[in-house]
Amino acid sequence: MDDLPGDVKQRLRAQLRQARQDHVAALPREVSALVFNRPPAQVVDLVPADAAIGLYCAHAGEAPAGRYARFFLEAGHVIALPRVARDDRTMRFHRHTDPYGESDLEDGPMGLRQPGAQAPAVTPGVLFMPVVGFTAAGGRLGQGGGFYDRWLAAHPGTLAIGMAWDVQEVTSLPLEPHDVPLTAIITPTRVLGPFPRAG
Repeated sequence: MDDLPGDVKQRLRAQLRQARQDHVAALPREVSALVFNRPPAQVVDLVPADAAIGLYCAHAGEAPAGRYARFFLEAGHVIALPRVARDDRTMRFHRHTDPYGESDLEDGPMGLRQPGAQAPAVTPGVLFMPVVGFTAAGGRLGQGGGFYDRWLAAHPGTLAIGMAWDVQEVTSLPLEPHDVPLTAIITPTRVLGPFPRAG
């Protein structure tokens, strides 16, 4: 019997998470201090001047996004991070005002740091998001919860930019109709995209 796409994805996630962890653990301290220091110029050029920027708090080997939050805040953008509700497991974005000390964040589900419920809701026009795996054509393998896919499906005009280590690239992915492709992908060594929008 052939494997279902979900089974293949689960195996890929396990393999790529391990590769990501091994890669990050092997990075010399002086190298890890430099990667993802600021968004590349060609990515900054994609960002409208008045856009709210969605980012994330990196977790378990994900590409770090903290310096991007500081960069865009200093450039005058509103910054937002995802907040996952414990009751219905929906994801919304709320304003993040302290990317230096993270004093406005609290512990959330799945060990994530997120804005408090009192933080103003924000709808990002540009979303920098973590990936587990990616293809050179903009395909994305997410964490498996569907949070980002559901959010992007409800906000189809969003520029979705993946952040990943080079070791997370794969030649192909078992993509399904609900998998939303990325606008661009940033790794420590290159930028892929922007890719043509579907439809």
